[in-house]
Amino acid sequence: MKVYIYKGGLGTVKKSGVGSAIHHQEQMLRGTGEVLTENWREAEAVHINTVFPDSFLAACIAKLQGKKVIYYGHSTREDFRNSFIGSNMAAPLFKRWICHCYNRGDIIITPTDYSRKILEKYGLKRPVYTLTNGVDTDFFQADPGERTYLHERYHIPEDKRIVISAGHLIRRKGILDFLKLASVMPEAVFIWFGGGNWWAVPGEIKRAVRKKTENVIFAGYVEPRELRAAYCGADAFVFFSYEETEGIVVLEALACEIPVVVRNIPVYDGWLQEGVHVMKASSVESFRQKISRIFSEDCLSMRKRGRSLAEKHSLSQTGNKLKQIYDGYFL
Repeated sequence: MKVYIYKGGLGTVKKSGVGSAIHHQEQMLRGTGEVLTENWREAEAVHINTVFPDSFLAACIAKLQGKKVIYYGHSTREDFRNSFIGSNMAAPLFKRWICHCYNRGDIIITPTDYSRKILEKYGLKRPVYTLTNGVDTDFFQADPGERTYLHERYHIPEDKRIVISAGHLIRRKGILDFLKLASVMPEAVFIWFGGGNWWAVPGEIKRAVRKKTENVIFAGYVEPRELRAAYCGADAFVFFSYEETEGIVVLEALACEIPVVVRNIPVYDGWLQEGVHVMKASSVESFRQKISRIFSEDCLSMRKRGRSLAEKHSLSQTGNKLKQIYDGYFL
């Protein structure tokens, strides 16, 4: 089956997990028997990853032309809340709109069982499949040669521990907790990768960022090679997010064998195990305790198990599972 990945709105989502997911789909399809085409006319199936008006229109046109539509459910009302200015007020309308979009697909694919259960509760009229967004484990892997990268890049003393995180500067991603944690752990340097549109960031977040402590660095958006070096050069990766459909950066960090601490939220139940693959925390104090523990232990076994878990989410394995979904539904 010839597959066309619709990229309308890619410029807007390029620096987000959705942008990474689109890139991953290209890579995994090249490794399966499906043919990836850049020609809309010859496509038999179309991937849609965004919920912008042009994406909805593209799905409608594809259906009229007899093409199969695979709509990726990256977004939910739950993870839309507590993001940008006005998001909470718009959340009910956003839910109605994404349902309208997703129902244009023949099938819906979402990254975790958690997000699948949320979407099924929306009363969608199409079958919803679980399939990880995947991680490029050939690219994201441990590299001892990058151990000093962050110290050199940001002029950090060699004896300073480094904690990194990533995401948009929004409440849902836990930026306020990140700043609070940094303020009570002056012995470490905290680096946040990512940003977003500053004009859309709520005033509360802007004020907190401006008042950051001296041990906080905002690195902004960086290219994947630099982010990989950061994973390999930091002492811990901490993901403070309150709501996710998966969290590609968590998989990237695990693939690079850096100790990971995530918030104890439902999306990780059943696949990220406490003390096995990651550590979990639910408050600033518990995050502090877990990071202090990482600083005093090598966590080698946990890091190796984290890498093994990432390999189960590799693009090759994910591509094979995507092909199984195609074959099971469309043949």
